[in-house]
Amino acid sequence: MNIIANVRAQVPLIHCITNYVTVNDVANILLACGGSPIMADDAQEAAEMSSICNGTVINIGTLNARTVDSMITAGKKANELGHIVVLDPVGAGATTLRTETTFRLLNEIQFSVIRGNISEIKTVYQGSGTTKGVDADVSDTVTEKNLEEVITFAKQLSQKTGAIIAITGAIDIVADSTKAYVIRNGHAMMSKITGTGCMLTGMVAAYCAANPQNKLEATVAAVSAMGYCGEIAFAKTQKENSGTSSFRMHLIDAVSQLDDNTLLGGRNIESRE
Repeated sequence: MNIIANVRAQVPLIHCITNYVTVNDVANILLACGGSPIMADDAQEAAEMSSICNGTVINIGTLNARTVDSMITAGKKANELGHIVVLDPVGAGATTLRTETTFRLLNEIQFSVIRGNISEIKTVYQGSGTTKGVDADVSDTVTEKNLEEVITFAKQLSQKTGAIIAITGAIDIVADSTKAYVIRNGHAMMSKITGTGCMLTGMVAAYCAANPQNKLEATVAAVSAMGYCGEIAFAKTQKENSGTSSFRMHLIDAVSQLDDNTLLGGRNIESRE
């Protein structure tokens, strides 16, 4: 496996139209994983910016009407050039604006990967949902009991959208229309800092941009890498008897030091045909 090595060798430029809550962490994680971030959301330069980048991230976390047109323009330009485009439908299902914007984006842009929590992805699948703000609804939680059901709907959604589907939470699922991976890396403390999902979406874009012929494997690598780095970060935080701010720092540190061999030794994944 040389997915991370490819990212570090190629330094893919990733255009992020993302949210102002986590934009700094997304930029830092992209640098840490070997990519290079550009944060630009004005409609007048969105297409031009996407044209010089290797991948585009569209994240609706702090959604406003001004940036929706920028998202559409950037995504269409990326499609035209055959670049990677990743959607993070933050809070889809929570409000009419978020849900309608998500489906407008899906109608007008062909996404390479759609990454979200289970409630957001269910909204994309069903057309409506019960997202609790930007967090997954407790009733939607992926467990061993409903795992097969979630894998089936992830594959069906991939078939419908043409995108790889990445559902992240206590148990992560990454699927295309025929194959799925179940990933059991991560730590609960990741939910105690803001931005781990947004950061992961940026990493997915970088990993896929550097490995365009292996987008499914690249997405699996990004998801397992973030989870494994969360485990490393928690161990260091616990050793220091420190808290969430230290955990955030250790998470970025772990991503910056990760290589393919280390990930192979630490990831916990299983393949499901």
